[in-house]
Amino acid sequence: MIWLVPVVSLVFLASGLALAYVIGGSAMLAFVATEKTRYLAIMPQKVFSQISVFSLLAMPLFILAGEVMNRGGVTKALIDLSMALVGRVRGGLGHVNIMTSVFFAGISGSAVADAAALSNTLVPAMKERGYTAAYAGAITAASSIIGPIVPPSIILIFYGALMQTSVAALFVAGILPGLVLAGALFAVNAWYAWREDHPRVEKGDAPPVLPAIWKALPAMALPFIIVGGIVFGWMTPTEAAAVAVVAAAAVAWFYEGLNRSDLWEALSRTAVLTGSIFMILCAVAAFGHLAALERIPQALAALVDRMGLGPVGYLLVMNVLFIIAGMVLDVTVALALLVPLLAPVALANGADPVHLGIVICFNLSIGLVSPPLGGCLLIVSTVTGVRYWELARKVIPFVIAEIVVLGLLVAVPDISLLLPRLMGLWN
Repeated sequence: MIWLVPVVSLVFLASGLALAYVIGGSAMLAFVATEKTRYLAIMPQKVFSQISVFSLLAMPLFILAGEVMNRGGVTKALIDLSMALVGRVRGGLGHVNIMTSVFFAGISGSAVADAAALSNTLVPAMKERGYTAAYAGAITAASSIIGPIVPPSIILIFYGALMQTSVAALFVAGILPGLVLAGALFAVNAWYAWREDHPRVEKGDAPPVLPAIWKALPAMALPFIIVGGIVFGWMTPTEAAAVAVVAAAAVAWFYEGLNRSDLWEALSRTAVLTGSIFMILCAVAAFGHLAALERIPQALAALVDRMGLGPVGYLLVMNVLFIIAGMVLDVTVALALLVPLLAPVALANGADPVHLGIVICFNLSIGLVSPPLGGCLLIVSTVTGVRYWELARKVIPFVIAEIVVLGLLVAVPDISLLLPRLMGLWN
């Protein structure tokens, strides 16, 4: 009867049912199929323990801070700063796109927010200056995944709560990988600029450097407030998230101000996103309970031993599985489903939990720009009107560069662990 579970799950998915209901319904069916229904009596306690995690309080607060900043005129200030710094080199607007994503990542922590905001602003500007719509959309989608790596990151908070890993250490560990990723994307854009003779931004079109820096200072202060407060021990990540909301409101007021409609939209969007994430967590708790009863992690560990993979071999296989999962699943769903099953085996083989968290979150973020269901590709395609598969073809060189960076992070753990160790956040 267990074979009915994947069949019914696929039927649920094809029907368009929300993922939380698909996961929860499939879990209940699996309990029936494995004759474990007597253990459902403890399910409410298991679900509550999954979501009763203090660090998860930071998630809705960071989401709200990002929503407030997105509606407060911050994007234009960040684009002007990027234009002043890198706009005058060949392929300058491509570099501006990537650098704006780096700055934006320190504010929103969301690839989706980055892709939506820059698709509305930079893609039209790039088209006006001679870039193809497909290239402008591809570089916007590719650079948006810097958001989930550089703090504050929603998915790093999610991973930290799942694996009981220090969110502060994860935040700091994401800084260098995010910058390495930006460097790789700069290199790909420079190659495209040389091959296709992309234009420079004319001197008169780029704002002066000092005024651009001065104007962007309030927006740029937010990441330093968050990371600095956590690193120096002034605030926990949850407290930093609350401070970020207040600072975001102040910055938004400085630029354009928030009217009641904007504030209501930000609050509504935060409630919807938070509710959907917590519903998924509750549904996944049911699967986690069943996996523990069936001793699935132990079975995976035994399989790894029999295959003789070793720590590096298992990490490589796990990365392939996560890349495939990222292509078809939402990042939070993939994290919630796969991390509790696969990560403990990697930790038992000697992997560092902070390094593992950065690798997994980076890996799944690549799925956001990978066909067939790349979330950021879909958003950019919808906003810009570029056909999805045309966009997917154009983004391939950027995805290859991101996979190379992922391999570098796997091979050199110190890229992730150097800063946490220097700051005394991790041993």
